[in-house]
Amino acid sequence: MGLIVQKYGGTSVGSAERIRAVAERVLAANRQGHKVVVVVSAMGDTTDTLISLARQVTNDPDEREMDLLLSTGEIISCTLLAMALRSLGQEAVSFTGAQAGIRTDGIHSRARIVAIDPARIIRELKRDRVAIVAGFQGVTDEHDITTLGRGGSDTTAVALAARLDAETCEIYTDVDGVFTADPRLVPEARKLDRISYDEMLELAQQGAKVMHPRAVELGAVHEIPIVVRSSFNDRQGTLICGGEGMEASNKVRGIAHDVDIAKITVIGVPDEPGAAATVFEPLAEAHISVDTIVQNASLDGTTDLSFTVSEGDLAKAVRLVEPVAARVRARGVANATGLAKVSIVGTGIQHAPGYAARMFRALAGEGINIDIITTSEIRITCLVAREHLPAAVGALHRAFELERAEKQAITSS
Repeated sequence: MGLIVQKYGGTSVGSAERIRAVAERVLAANRQGHKVVVVVSAMGDTTDTLISLARQVTNDPDEREMDLLLSTGEIISCTLLAMALRSLGQEAVSFTGAQAGIRTDGIHSRARIVAIDPARIIRELKRDRVAIVAGFQGVTDEHDITTLGRGGSDTTAVALAARLDAETCEIYTDVDGVFTADPRLVPEARKLDRISYDEMLELAQQGAKVMHPRAVELGAVHEIPIVVRSSFNDRQGTLICGGEGMEASNKVRGIAHDVDIAKITVIGVPDEPGAAATVFEPLAEAHISVDTIVQNASLDGTTDLSFTVSEGDLAKAVRLVEPVAARVRARGVANATGLAKVSIVGTGIQHAPGYAARMFRALAGEGINIDIITTSEIRITCLVAREHLPAAVGALHRAFELERAEKQAITSS
């Protein structure tokens, strides 16, 4: 038996009872002969509560102080789990991200891991202790605490698995695995036994909350098998691994959606070299992620440039874009909320005939208008009105018959 990394999400450690249940699961893995490193999220809604508390103090909390505040949620979880394991007779030691050797860049609230020094974790494992690490956080070279963004505990877990050369990384959550669609919107959604890194990455980037995109990227780069499963039962989960991510007769593996969408349109941008760069550079400098980008050419020498950001970044993005729009002599800036995106994901979609037409026909059948269409090698995404999202997800799930069992298993590379 080798080393495994287990990550437990907020619902999995949401109460003292749940923490004791997690301790029992960790102990079972240890008694099977595994060395175990555990990464934990904050309990339940702790992070949301801390954010709300900060905003009661000030409408514009300092990012450095927010990171230090939010990091306390995961610290609470890991110390309580260490206590629970010790009460069961298993030696355990808890670490903050800094104590675990997780070093990040200095971008507060969305930092990236740049290096991990696992020496202290390895020493504790050699003493037959379980190492418990506070997820979602790290430390800069200047010893400032940073956080990795929502879902960042997934990234902590996979990064540690890669650095420690773990056999596998197990992501424990409140669902049984990765489904063909959100079961809350599509009750007949089917759990996938396996899915490729590329397909899981697209699903995560397009809104599937079960895995953080950066965690999937790390898993793919370092070829770490990732298992997503429930901490509330012992059912088999979903294995995320390499391989041919397709089925014999249906290349669509899942439907992803995201409601945290706002659209900005820069109207009448002169069709000149460098205009788009001038618009997007301030957003990059402010660390605002831009998702869908569409440029519409016209006959009068101007173009409309539309792109999406998260609703939380909309106000800041508009403030940054308006002055540069004036600088490039655009006619104005418009924005829209109340939007959502829905995507079909599967290896080979772009090179297989009929998938786009089938998607558009399914949406048309529900009377759903498409605002923007974008594609990648394994994805087709449509921007629609948020009120139509449940109907859109259901229609696409039916159109591609995803409730049917897989006819061809994915082979592991």
